[in-house]
Amino acid sequence: MDGATLISLNVGRAEPHWTLRGQPVSTGIYKRPAEGPVMARKLNLDGDEQADRRVHGGLLKAIYAYPSEHYGFWEPRLADVELGWGGFGENLTTAGLSEAEVRIGDEFRVGGARLRVTQPRYPCFKLATKMRRREFPLQFLDSGRTGFYLSVVVEGVIAAGDRIERVDRPEGDGVSVLDLVRLATGASEDRELIRRALDVPGLPNFWREQILDRHRS
Repeated sequence: MDGATLISLNVGRAEPHWTLRGQPVSTGIYKRPAEGPVMARKLNLDGDEQADRRVHGGLLKAIYAYPSEHYGFWEPRLADVELGWGGFGENLTTAGLSEAEVRIGDEFRVGGARLRVTQPRYPCFKLATKMRRREFPLQFLDSGRTGFYLSVVVEGVIAAGDRIERVDRPEGDGVSVLDLVRLATGASEDRELIRRALDVPGLPNFWREQILDRHRS
């Protein structure tokens, strides 16, 4: 995790891009690299929007990060889809971070902002529509290459090229972003990991329920 860097900073307005049952569907999933530094605020980045804050955005999903290393995995599988930085709807395209290393509750300094990891991404139909593959959300989850959401602990200006420095980590063993995904999909049945995950302070109810439903016995 040493030497982690913000490769690209991406924003996009919520606009209607598709129709569903004859009605326009707005989405902010189409992100483009910002032209310069951007202020990270409690609910989002300046110049960025989420169309439905019941499932995107808000205090726990203010910013979405995705490792640049995953693009090489997806590009041959999505050969007909345009995938520039921001192609997965991410705000932060990173280098040097991975879901296996990043833990829930980790805090990072990026430029003048301080950000806390809150949860993996659980994909919805909008990602499937963008990728033109109905089955893509399941493939996305099963791959473990989900990226992760961040809350903004301290607002500040960030820019492409900024270092990403971990400045705090909760005590104890904790759970990684990948741990949560594997538990929620049933890829892991590790009872000790389940216990640790359910003990994570502030674990969003959605993920708690996913784990309990998957492993109820």
